[in-house]
Amino acid sequence: MARIAKLVHYPVKGCGGVELPVAEVTAAGIRHDRTFMAAAPDGTFRSQRRHPVLAAVRVEVLDDGARLRLRAPGVEDLVHEVAVDGPRHAASVFTFDGKGVHQGAEAAEWFSTVIGEPSVFLRVTPEHERVTSGLTAGTAAFADGHAVLVVSESSLDSLNERIASAGGDPVPMDRFRANIVVAGWAEPHVEDTVRTFAAGGVELAYAKKCLRCTVPLVDQETGKRAGSEPIRSLAKYRRVPAGKIAFGMKAAVVRPGQLAVGDAVTVQTWDAEPPE
Repeated sequence: MARIAKLVHYPVKGCGGVELPVAEVTAAGIRHDRTFMAAAPDGTFRSQRRHPVLAAVRVEVLDDGARLRLRAPGVEDLVHEVAVDGPRHAASVFTFDGKGVHQGAEAAEWFSTVIGEPSVFLRVTPEHERVTSGLTAGTAAFADGHAVLVVSESSLDSLNERIASAGGDPVPMDRFRANIVVAGWAEPHVEDTVRTFAAGGVELAYAKKCLRCTVPLVDQETGKRAGSEPIRSLAKYRRVPAGKIAFGMKAAVVRPGQLAVGDAVTVQTWDAEPPE
């Protein structure tokens, strides 16, 4: 039986993930996921694509989101008092072009030091609205484009077998920054063919395949680029017609609720006949 093997949220876009035994899932994904982001002064999001050091930033959500503890190598920890509302600042994430709540000078200076470039620190606004694309429309906070990223353990196992056969070292799941990791789907990339599924009190629906950039090349512990894998191996067998590389599935939240590690995953509809 398929089940939830891991639940992870990323309170600050591009920064380290936090594993959860139980998660509240809202219309915009796991609660607090990508609620915050560091951005350039013009509001353009910072990411590991240009600033891999973000992967080494550890974030702890305190007091149900009223405060954050931020840690990064070489700088003092910052306990940040969250401004849920306040002065607005431009906020841009790919097709999203809106506003965020400016989190003040101290947090901006902290991220500027970590990143090495002038930055601001933003939170989604109380009136945040965003419609996400794909087969199933939804919403999201400051994620690249969708509420939830789903990856199966079998997909990673298959990839690592290919990497090993080419003489490389296996990569961990955290390279792919999934929100939900599913165990028990025997065939790799079953998530590509799932259209709706339920787990715990939550129902999710397929939006699109996740097209990969250079972020999986970043070691999520050190915040440094670490060779050519897994992109080199993925490029040999996971290219889509547009020439991009796909790994994992992006989903919209159809029914919010609660999820827990160990919950059974029930596929309700498939794109084609379900695998044996």
